[in-house]
Amino acid sequence: MTAPPTATRELVRELRQRADALKFDAFGVAPADNLQSIGAHLLEFIKLGRHGDMDWIVETMQRRVSPRSLMPSARRLVMVGMSYAPATDPLEALNKPANAAISVYAKGRDYHEVLKGRLKELAGLLARRANADVKVFVDTAPLMEKPLATMAGLGWQGKHTNLVSRQHGSWLFLGAILTDALLPLDRPEEDHCGNCRRCLDVCPTDAFPAPYQLDARRCIAYLTVEHKGHIPAAYHKPIGNRVFGCDDCLAVCPWNKFAQVTREAKLRARAETDNPPLGELLELDDAAFRLRFSGTPVKRTGRERFIRNCLIAAGNSGDVSLLPAIRRLLDEPSPLIRAMAVWALGEFVSEQEFTDIMKRYYPRETNADIVAEWQRREQTMGAKD
Repeated sequence: MTAPPTATRELVRELRQRADALKFDAFGVAPADNLQSIGAHLLEFIKLGRHGDMDWIVETMQRRVSPRSLMPSARRLVMVGMSYAPATDPLEALNKPANAAISVYAKGRDYHEVLKGRLKELAGLLARRANADVKVFVDTAPLMEKPLATMAGLGWQGKHTNLVSRQHGSWLFLGAILTDALLPLDRPEEDHCGNCRRCLDVCPTDAFPAPYQLDARRCIAYLTVEHKGHIPAAYHKPIGNRVFGCDDCLAVCPWNKFAQVTREAKLRARAETDNPPLGELLELDDAAFRLRFSGTPVKRTGRERFIRNCLIAAGNSGDVSLLPAIRRLLDEPSPLIRAMAVWALGEFVSEQEFTDIMKRYYPRETNADIVAEWQRREQTMGAKD
């Protein structure tokens, strides 16, 4: 049996230097085994149903708790992080309700595209220098990047369950290299949250049942990005103008004060994603949506869910100039969009106006969810007036 390749600390220093040149801001090495504690937390998360409709988490659970299922010969994980820290406070966008608040991570180029090629280059250097096998992953395989990054010393999982770094705050994208090379291990990072609970208290939907626990079903980031169905009415108001993701728990982290603005220009906000007017977004057809958000994480979610979110934001905006666009979307083929157009309509018009519009659309509606939305809004109109 061939012994696994070994690697010197000099090689690790070379890898760190190359990672820095590739604009990775954090680097560390973790073991590829002994992850039982990670699996226990994941199993509890699933048992409680907190994964929502992210069925892929359940389907890949066994592989998630064992990196060697992805590479049986793996002995080490090289974990890297790239800062995407913004230049301004993302919560300022919430003060402009007629504009869309898009999460910081989705304002620039898709991070998968930015990190993947550079990670392959770093892995290639490791493969050549150590004569090692390598595999590269950027959030596209069942690896539990955040606890692994903690083991590699990049940071720790804060009370909001995201990775926190003393140097980069809550703003790190993560990448991983599995290798059979026996690289020297880094020391795991300790928890530095202390008594702080800002991230827990700021959450608009109380998505944290307890510190270090997340219920995705209540999380605005999950509801606006991952959730494929109708967003429960209880969350419409708390969503505000957040049309893609939610930065609240990240943005209030005190460790962000040490973070420098990302040095990677591709991860900075583009004009198309930097809190655009809701009126522009509601006018987008599928082709225009794809063009506007080309190369960004927003495009991957698709127009249907995005316009669903924009209609919720429009209903919360108080901007009556959005009413014509809302009414046009009552004729949309998509049930997701039609249902939210009904809800948003009810936020603007009087009870009599709503009744008149309902007489036109309700009799021909065949979708049970939208029929229920018309009925629900009709019942609430009197209380609203």
